[in-house]
Amino acid sequence: MSDQSTTHFGFQTVPEGDKAGMVHGVFTRVASKYDIMNDVMSMGIHRVWKDAMMDWLAPRPGQRLLDVAGGTGDVSFRFLGRAAGAHATVCDMTESMLVEGRHRAEADRMADSLDWVVGDAMALPFADNSFDVYTISFGIRNVTRIPDALREAYRVLRPGGRLMVLEFSQIPNEGLQWLYDRYSFNVIPVMGQIIAKDRDSYQYLVESIRNFPEQETFAGMIRVAGFGQVKYRNLTMGIAALHSGWKI
Repeated sequence: MSDQSTTHFGFQTVPEGDKAGMVHGVFTRVASKYDIMNDVMSMGIHRVWKDAMMDWLAPRPGQRLLDVAGGTGDVSFRFLGRAAGAHATVCDMTESMLVEGRHRAEADRMADSLDWVVGDAMALPFADNSFDVYTISFGIRNVTRIPDALREAYRVLRPGGRLMVLEFSQIPNEGLQWLYDRYSFNVIPVMGQIIAKDRDSYQYLVESIRNFPEQETFAGMIRVAGFGQVKYRNLTMGIAALHSGWKI
């Protein structure tokens, strides 16, 4: 790929090679306030979405989970709470997010079943066919080359393994999307300034949602990566969506 390739960083066009470092900077800056901002921005609904993810995923005893862009461990904690003898690996490119996760009470209780690994979604530091389940929540839109991340997900999953992606998406109703955009662009960056003392990072996060493919397009990308039985479910009118696929 040419060194001149560009990509999106929010609404900015930036050299492709710069994006990962810029995203790393965002999450390093917001790590200490990340969990509380999730609660405030979504009015707690992100917890309902993650529970819905677990309901559809239906974790089974003894499974091995890889949670990419796993941040402070929310998804891994839920997974381990539902599957006896399971193991979870939280993988994130931003070490300060993992540090915050290790400080949570759940991490201490589940320490024997958890690994925390710094790694890049586009070049995972794991062997082929290593995991039963791959999850990524509110992270794939920040990846520089989404198709590369999906191919890596396919590679590290065992045959019969499952991919599940939870991500902000597009509301099918134009009027509701307009209202949601007004909230996102006018309120969330202000919250970021007040709570995290960082308006610019939350401005980026809002903008990055608008650049993410709509539901059908993203489902097609998952199929191109090799997954079968690809389906999706809208959450809260399409503000977020769950995508599921299997390595058949």
